Amino acid sequence: MVILREFTKKDFQQLIDWIPSKEFAMQWGGTSFTYPLTKKQLKNYVKGANVAGSDRYIFAVVDPQTRQTIGHISIMQVQHDNGSGRIGRVLVGEKEARGKGYGQAMMKEMMKFGFEELGLHRISLGVFDFNKEAVQAYEKVGFVKEGLFRDIRKMDDTYWSLIEMSMLEDEWYKLKGETESESRIS
Repeated sequence: MVILREFTKKDFQQLIDWIPSKEFAMQWGGTSFTYPLTKKQLKNYVKGANVAGSDRYIFAVVDPQTRQTIGHISIMQVQHDNGSGRIGRVLVGEKEARGKGYGQAMMKEMMKFGFEELGLHRISLGVFDFNKEAVQAYEKVGFVKEGLFRDIRKMDDTYWSLIEMSMLEDEWYKLKGETESESRIS
């Protein structure tokens, strides 16, 4: 179990410290950020986020036992009219927290937020094919592979391929053991 709380300016330096290299920055933030990550970039990133009707919601991830911030996650490209959003910038930043199930817990909380609070129909994400642990974690929480974008990103002299994955609201409610109509009633 984890708690998602709004990502604010007080979280900027910690996130900057978690991004150790150009390659890591590209994997985590795509082409939206440059390395080294700066507070100015993060200020632009959070502008207009986490308000009703926003197209993005950005969270710090907190361990409820220790109250320590251990990660970061966002849902972007929220299209309220189409009922869709895209999870991104998933990071268990604290090294001691890795490999303990926090990544899956973060994803479940984000899907709960997206499907149950925002009322989305579809949530997607992209993950580079070499990140086998992340692919397995996303599959464990119910994401389905949709396809592969071959050689979509160039990092120095190497090309990276991206696996596209998604989950639909009926799949989420099925995983929870209830139908969509049952969930909306409670």
